[in-house]
Amino acid sequence: MTGTGTAAEDRIFAALANSTRREVLRLLRERGPLAVQALADHFDMRRPSLSEHLKVLRDAGLVSERRSGRQRIYRLEAAPLADVQDWLHPYERFWRDRLRDLGDLLDRMPDDERP
Repeated sequence: MTGTGTAAEDRIFAALANSTRREVLRLLRERGPLAVQALADHFDMRRPSLSEHLKVLRDAGLVSERRSGRQRIYRLEAAPLADVQDWLHPYERFWRDRLRDLGDLLDRMPDDERP
């Protein structure tokens, strides 16, 4: 994930922007591959609405789908999340540096001047 972003990156971030989709990813991470009905049991929504969320996740490459008889089984595909982590790393470093600088400043202040 470099530069100004690509359509694939935009799909990943758009998919992660929704709390229902993040919850689907959490369920798949914790429980492994799940059928649509098993996922639907965790949400207060109709299956067509959940199917739309699953389509967004599939289009972003965050889940894969396979058919087993009449069921559709969804599985977490975590590789795109490594790209997100790579994108976030400079921001983590930025804040870590700022907090270190703040700590250094506080260490240099006399105790009676501290807030």
